[in-house]
Amino acid sequence: MYLIVTRSYPPTLGGMQSLMWGLSNELSKNFMIKVFADFEDNHKIFDEEASFSIERVGGPKLLRKYRKAYLIDDFIKKNKIKGIIADHWKSLENLKTDKKKYCLIHGKEINHTKGSSLNKRVLKVLDNVEKIIANSEYTKNLAIELGIDKNKFVVINPGINQVQDLDKKILDKVESILSIKTPRLITVSRFDKRKNHEKVIMALRNLKQIYPDIVYICVGYGDEEENIKKLVKELDLETQVMFFKDISNNLKNALVAKSNIFVMPSIIHKKSVEGFGIAYVEAAQYGIPSIGGKDGGAVDAIEHQKTGLICDGNNLDDIYSSINSMLENKKYVEYGKIAKDGVSKFYWSNIIEKYKKILEN
Repeated sequence: MYLIVTRSYPPTLGGMQSLMWGLSNELSKNFMIKVFADFEDNHKIFDEEASFSIERVGGPKLLRKYRKAYLIDDFIKKNKIKGIIADHWKSLENLKTDKKKYCLIHGKEINHTKGSSLNKRVLKVLDNVEKIIANSEYTKNLAIELGIDKNKFVVINPGINQVQDLDKKILDKVESILSIKTPRLITVSRFDKRKNHEKVIMALRNLKQIYPDIVYICVGYGDEEENIKKLVKELDLETQVMFFKDISNNLKNALVAKSNIFVMPSIIHKKSVEGFGIAYVEAAQYGIPSIGGKDGGAVDAIEHQKTGLICDGNNLDDIYSSINSMLENKKYVEYGKIAKDGVSKFYWSNIIEKYKKILEN
């Protein structure tokens, strides 16, 4: 049996939650597993539908990590456990067991100044794991720069589930919402500084001179939402920018499928970095190419000048010219086809084989 220890798990929505659900679901097809996850509202119905055991740990957040570690150590003493797979170094920090440990790393959570107290805590935990599973080459190299043993790494990109065909009704609904607006840019992400909505909107001001019916679709929510909406108003782009949040997964996917370019030229903001960018891959399933930022792991998800473009997210001119070059002569059609043809390497059915290889060695 393998234990999966995670701080992020459904039914709460999010990239980490999807990753840990996909990993546990796929591993359960090959191994006996048990998940230890944090308590979530309305988790009972979700947990009952899973084909494996999920144990939720509640209580005050400050004390929860100690209670969780105690429960895991106690479970290990009473059961035959081959190893522990964790979503985060903090999920392993308080465990006392000497069982094999495997830790996923994503970028932001390890990006602490070398020699700082947090950096030392990260090193202490990761020095005692069997393998460190980085979500991209960028994250792996970042970790090595911060002092983590380079011999412990394997790079495994996050997996995605193969999409089902979208219902014609939902696609027609999107067409009616977007009306004659074209070309169509889209970002599906939280509103935070790292995602760089602001510079896309600033580029839009000039793009609308060439493409008067252009639209930028923003799906998500977050701390920067009001600031972004204020910028849209200041630049008189309220006709060109559409906001969606709290929508169904089907509607979100239909908005992506009916767009032309997925745009998320992420930057490093303070210590926050885009370790991979699963949203680029999800867009590729619908034949939508992406524009990503050079700072971070987007290069693992986007093949420059094949499935999209990599630009300097700190350079407004580069963002503008990248979008414009893909719109000129409808280059996005060619890139989108290549993206769709190559997306199967990210399917969980292929990604899980890499995890099996590690665990079976």
